[in-house]
Amino acid sequence: MKKDSPTMLKEREKIELRVSGMTCSNCARHVREAITGLPGVVESFVDLKQEKVTVCLKSEGIPGIPELRQVIQKAGFRLEKVLEKGEELDRPSSSWFSGWTFNLILGGVCTVPMMIMEWGGHLGMERWYQWTSFLLALPVQTVCGARFYIGAWNQARNGQSNMDTLVSLGSTTAFAYSLWALLNGWETHLFFMESASIITLISVGHALESRVAARAETAIQSLLNLVPPTARLIESDGKDREIPAGDLQIDDTILLKPGDQVPCDGIVLEGSSLIDESMLTGESMPVSKTKDHEVFAGTVNQDGRLLVNVTATESGTSLSRIVEYVMRAQNSRASIQKLGDRVSSIFVPIVVLIAVLAGIWWGIFPETAQALRESLQPWLWKSYQPEGALASAVFHIASVLIVACPCAMGLATPIAIMAGTNAAALKGILIRDGAALEKSGTINTVVFDKTGTLTEGCPKVSDCLIMGNDLLVEQQVHQLVSSLAQPSNHPLSRALCKFSDPVVTLDEWKEFRGLGIQAELKASSGFPVEGRLMLGSMAWHEEQGVPMQDSRIREYLEPLKEKGVMLSILSLNLRVLAIYVIEDQLKKDADLIIKMLSKQKKRIYLLTGDRAEVALSLGKSIGLSEDRILAGIKPEGKADAIRKLQAAGDSVAFVGDGINDAPALQQADLGIAVSQAGDIAKEAADIVLLNSDIHSIPEAIRLSQATLRTIKQNLFWAFFYNVCAIPLAFLGFLSPILCALAMGLSDIVVIGNALKLRYYSGN
Repeated sequence: MKKDSPTMLKEREKIELRVSGMTCSNCARHVREAITGLPGVVESFVDLKQEKVTVCLKSEGIPGIPELRQVIQKAGFRLEKVLEKGEELDRPSSSWFSGWTFNLILGGVCTVPMMIMEWGGHLGMERWYQWTSFLLALPVQTVCGARFYIGAWNQARNGQSNMDTLVSLGSTTAFAYSLWALLNGWETHLFFMESASIITLISVGHALESRVAARAETAIQSLLNLVPPTARLIESDGKDREIPAGDLQIDDTILLKPGDQVPCDGIVLEGSSLIDESMLTGESMPVSKTKDHEVFAGTVNQDGRLLVNVTATESGTSLSRIVEYVMRAQNSRASIQKLGDRVSSIFVPIVVLIAVLAGIWWGIFPETAQALRESLQPWLWKSYQPEGALASAVFHIASVLIVACPCAMGLATPIAIMAGTNAAALKGILIRDGAALEKSGTINTVVFDKTGTLTEGCPKVSDCLIMGNDLLVEQQVHQLVSSLAQPSNHPLSRALCKFSDPVVTLDEWKEFRGLGIQAELKASSGFPVEGRLMLGSMAWHEEQGVPMQDSRIREYLEPLKEKGVMLSILSLNLRVLAIYVIEDQLKKDADLIIKMLSKQKKRIYLLTGDRAEVALSLGKSIGLSEDRILAGIKPEGKADAIRKLQAAGDSVAFVGDGINDAPALQQADLGIAVSQAGDIAKEAADIVLLNSDIHSIPEAIRLSQATLRTIKQNLFWAFFYNVCAIPLAFLGFLSPILCALAMGLSDIVVIGNALKLRYYSGN
């Protein structure tokens, strides 16, 4: 194998490894955790089916291949190969003789006849059958069992143990005893059928687990499959040429035809169309795109022709960042998992000790053991017991070793996190990690930022009063406002210039910060009036001597005082021409969202730096009482406001979008950033909503809490199963075959319970 130098590694942001020895999702988790624990590793992702590990690295302090090889080996696995850039592993065969399927076929062919002859024909004590069962069990033990033996050996040479250890010990104990008894001609029951059944049934469990766990990973795979393999590049001569999407460069121009999937992020240069962005945002309605609008990789162009300037490719696209976000969440650990991890770390040695004690008890004190079993039998069930103390000891040793399932405890948390974060991603909700899920379970208070969160964040003209002029019609007044506001970048000016097309040429344009705009309207402009135009606040107009006492003005302004709206006055030659009411509109159904959260028994607060009258008006419209409205809070004071609520005993979720919201998002127990949030806010948040509306907030909290409940259910089931199953096997109420079946089913129950989150509706 070609060795990578440290220099080569530093040039990479991501490397891919071929790792052997992983047989189940729990193995994959151990590999992930071992690699992610290295300094310089951001995250790692395991493709169990292909035995491929993708390692994302920091730009500095990157570990070399020797360090990666060492931690993988210490975890009990083997680094086989470092994949070159672009190198693909051979796709695993889907034939009947690949993976765990081979174990199922060979194990089934050998085991089923033994079950029929022994259970149906009662031939267990026939000498010819015992030799036949040996011949049938031998390939199962050596060929099918090889994967378990290799896994157990890899763990043992690093001083560790796992489920492979228990399976190997249990099946080998049964097989070795039976072979010894057969060769010595003992007249006793032999356990060849049990030893083969153990390996076959656990292989069935692994095969089902692989299929079920693969379904939990579909969100990432479906996202990765959204990017098309090719793109239409526009050449210098204006013609388009199809090239691999991976060859696109920033500032290239590509053509999108109706039905095309977008291969990269970009800005529309020409054309108009509707883009289906449901895969990114969960929003079913297509989004209109025209010149200067952004398009994103993986979305679908529906009905128009677009020319797009490439702004990001491959790992720089929004889609790739979403995939990384989901992967990071799936690879994260929740503190609730620590109990399971502590138990798992000592689980196998304890089970081996219990198995040894069972063997001693049933082998040396069979009468005492039998008496206890018979005393409990009326409350449980009758069970088969082999004759002879040694056979009984082997029977119970194998049963205890096989029935124990450390996998269920190891999988309980990560499989639920994987399913929950996948389900959330498909709904346009990105959950940062397992800690965010845990925090969601304690939330009793939700604090909303106002601008851009509960409101559109884009002021709009909601009403106007035209005082008029004998020489001007209403449309001309609007044109004057738009022309005067157009050169300004002030938010109110932006709202006004969108109200009409700016068609008037003005002279001596000047902006007075915080007050307004002034310009000269000349007769040469083509308008029937001329003079000094002013656009700005009422206070500024009054300072300049503009009379505001007209009865129409007073009547119009009176009902607006309590609403706290923003006003912009247009005057010509110190005479009011129009008053424009500008409001930051509430997002659609904001009041319904507040009601939904209230039904979840959450206390709702509004936090804003805006004036009290504006905040009170908005709070009233969404059903908040005055004591739940925190107005006039400066950006640096938002975190302090959250801190005060926490000091009063509240567990707080904060919903925000701006850079100035980052400290509050960080301070809150659960930070939620909406789609338009800046990068700083998103980094500080625990949950990011890809959809710009706030409908996802109640669902995000419900889904997070549902995932947390699933984690707790899985941990309970895993502990309950082992606490019940091991004593039952110890006392002789479970045969090795039933133990193997129960052990496999315990994993399936845990995974299946987690997969319910994929179909979570929030009801």
